[in-house]
Amino acid sequence: MSYQALQQAAEARRSVYALNKNLPLPAGEVAAIVEHAVRHTPSSFNSQSTRAVVLFGAEHEKLWQFAEDALRAVVPAESFEPTAQKLAMFKAAAGSVLFFEDQDVVKGLQEKFPLYADNFPVWAEHADAMHQYAVWTTLAAAGIGANLQHYNPLIDAAVAREWGIPASWMLRAQLVFGGIAAPASDKTFAPLDGRFKVFGA
Repeated sequence: MSYQALQQAAEARRSVYALNKNLPLPAGEVAAIVEHAVRHTPSSFNSQSTRAVVLFGAEHEKLWQFAEDALRAVVPAESFEPTAQKLAMFKAAAGSVLFFEDQDVVKGLQEKFPLYADNFPVWAEHADAMHQYAVWTTLAAAGIGANLQHYNPLIDAAVAREWGIPASWMLRAQLVFGGIAAPASDKTFAPLDGRFKVFGA
């Protein structure tokens, strides 16, 4: 595989919000993409602290109903319509990937390597982000659209109850995925001056 293929996959990865339930791959293959990322994405000290749960169909729709219920409790009713429309858009997709960090693993590393104790929660976030990117980019390469959401901690308790999530798993993000009903809008790029430097080439 050429490095250009990886670059093309990175360019294809976008926040796609107009999603439907028509996946170009069987659910099992989509789940295998997530499983591959969980196995092969790097983590500090090889901690392997990231956890992932994939929801399809009615299970996916439950997630976004939980989000709606939680938000109705905190958003004034008279201004809830835009929020309801956004949540309906997520629910219309085919599935979601829930990303967690296992705090028992993080705490174990803090105890084993006290010199780096303050860094392990930060490094765990790095690992989780890399898992999100790996899954998102691979889905894009497979022709599946996705967008990343962060409705934690509002939905944490409902998620834990519904799917038996261990207490040590901290929810960090929700990746909504599905068939692409409409492409992402054009992406703008900030100037590279001040964002990128090379020395000694």
